Amino acid sequence: MTDLNIPEETLLVIATGEEAKLFRIKGGKLKNDGHWTPQNLADEGPSGKSPPDQSDRESMEATFSKQVAERLYALAHKGKFHRLILCADPDSLGEIRPLLHKEVEDKIILELDKTLINSPMDDIERTLSKHF
Repeated sequence: MTDLNIPEETLLVIATGEEAKLFRIKGGKLKNDGHWTPQNLADEGPSGKSPPDQSDRESMEATFSKQVAERLYALAHKGKFHRLILCADPDSLGEIRPLLHKEVEDKIILELDKTLINSPMDDIERTLSKHF
């Protein structure tokens, strides 16, 4: 495992349109801090109007991206993190980014458009260490 030169307690969110894994930096290492899955997709719907050619899957992923942005805002507003690394596949990052509240945006110290959701911890740490 790589010792990460990232400030302690930084929140790392690794997301796709189907799930998000949360980690904290503790002692120079990644520690699991939660797992988010889509909730009530049929009841919520994506932010704004859906394009007419959007598939059900794309609509569900857009809705989950909205949920990720909302959850990050709730955590930020409660003071649950002060620094954020946001990593998502390019499509999901493109969905999440414009939905982030300024309070969340101000805490981002790194944004990565990579699919790391199923990567081993060592690979995630190695990827992060290239940026710090």
